[in-house]
Amino acid sequence: MNLKRFLAVVKARNIEFFRDKSSLGWSLAFPILLLVGMSFVFSGEGKAAYKIGILNLSQVQSTFLDTKFIDFIDYQDSELAKRKLSQHSLDMFIDFTEKRYWVNKESPNGYLAEKIFLATHQNFEQLTTEGKKIRYVDWVLPGVLGMNMMFGCLFGVGYVIVRYRKNSVLKRLKATPLSALEFVSAQLLSRAFIVMFTSSVVYIGCNFFFDFYMLGSYFDLFLVGLLGAFSLITLGLLVACRSKSEELIGGLLNLASWPMMILSGVWFSLEGAPETLKSVADFLPLTHLVAGARKIITEGATLGDISYHLGVLALMSAIFLALGAYLFNWNTER
Repeated sequence: MNLKRFLAVVKARNIEFFRDKSSLGWSLAFPILLLVGMSFVFSGEGKAAYKIGILNLSQVQSTFLDTKFIDFIDYQDSELAKRKLSQHSLDMFIDFTEKRYWVNKESPNGYLAEKIFLATHQNFEQLTTEGKKIRYVDWVLPGVLGMNMMFGCLFGVGYVIVRYRKNSVLKRLKATPLSALEFVSAQLLSRAFIVMFTSSVVYIGCNFFFDFYMLGSYFDLFLVGLLGAFSLITLGLLVACRSKSEELIGGLLNLASWPMMILSGVWFSLEGAPETLKSVADFLPLTHLVAGARKIITEGATLGDISYHLGVLALMSAIFLALGAYLFNWNTER
């Protein structure tokens, strides 16, 4: 190794990076944005010890609702709440109007939550439920697969297009009859096939070892995954439609992916979270992909039951694809 040549390359690469003001600015700003976002998400007096569902929470007045370290979640559908209780996703469900409550007799948290509730309300009727507990690995499965799809879609498309542009491949393609929409659509189809193939292999392979919980249809799950993949790929195409800097595209793709990792329900449920946080999460495609897949797996939902999530994913895909094709540039410098 020639030390002089080595140091010359190091110096040249450092100069190249620091001259790229957009990349330098992003490298400084991203950690700050991440810290601010994490502090907002996990701020509060402490993590709740129990989750208790309340039927029509907004209409209930009780001193029990002032109890600290308990998440009180509003439910309009008692059957949905009881299903979550049977799956150990809730520790207790209370109907103040009819003066009755449900607990899962196999849940240790439910037993303790009931003792706390009975300290202030003794005249309520007890009803019990039971059911197979959903393991954390079953609950988190849609989030993990969705996150893997997100990285495959965003980075797999974004970096490829930027590399094509940087190496003048796009400039050569521009000389052909190929239109921007045709090129973008071809990238979408190719990446969708790759992502769905790899995700299916991962799911099938892991299922042999973990025997995943599944109440819904595998076909419905595949369709939700496919539509979610389209939405994430088109987002990656939109982000990369003009940039030629690999450093900048890395920052932009991180900007798109990290909020989804934190706010889309990948690792923890957004039930009981502030409404502002839920509103922000609704604008993220991964939120609807994970929520739709999770409802199919843990609740046995049909495509009709998750039509809202499917509609949002379809709308996002159309908007991202139209903008990406419209703004696409074959040889822009930045």
